[in-house]
Amino acid sequence: MDEIKKDAAHGHLQIKLGVSGAAETGHCGVDAYDKGLELGRQIAKHGAMLVTGATTGFPMWAAMGAVEAGGFSLGFSPATGEKEHVEKYNLPLEYMDAIVYTGFGYPGRDLIFTNSCDGMLFGCGRIGTIHEFMVAFENQKPIGIFEADWETDEVFKNILDKGHRPNDKIVFDTDPTALVERVIELVQKDRINRASFRFEASEVAGK
Repeated sequence: MDEIKKDAAHGHLQIKLGVSGAAETGHCGVDAYDKGLELGRQIAKHGAMLVTGATTGFPMWAAMGAVEAGGFSLGFSPATGEKEHVEKYNLPLEYMDAIVYTGFGYPGRDLIFTNSCDGMLFGCGRIGTIHEFMVAFENQKPIGIFEADWETDEVFKNILDKGHRPNDKIVFDTDPTALVERVIELVQKDRINRASFRFEASEVAGK
């Protein structure tokens, strides 16, 4: 964890964890709000940057938790700019330190958002969450599934069971702290040896 916190001083090295979930959360259960907040808090406490689709509901709750814990919250919007983000898509500006306006609508936003993350965490969701899961799966991103009193985790288990393609970069957990730590471990295995890379780069620059 010390290495992660050191990287937090260098934005390009900081681990970026995406949170995907439902913008409309009526089906998510009474404690979904608290779970979303805690997930965001744990991402910040572990020195990672929170990334979302700049939307309402579960991702926004995670952003609230991350900001509350002193973390950085980055959102990827489907809109072309702030005006369209608010007036056309009815999306919030609160609890995001920065927003990238992709201009590609929801399908294109999902691709850019998911591919910009080192790992993805999935809470209570709907069809858009499933879409982002499939993008993350196909691009071999480390994935964490938050198990709780919602159907999304069971949907993902069914997809994996019926999909007939093994994937060792997916973890399930009911505890947000453990889930974040396990996904960070998967991310670290995926990353290049940064110390070696920086040494080699300095050697090349010195020649």
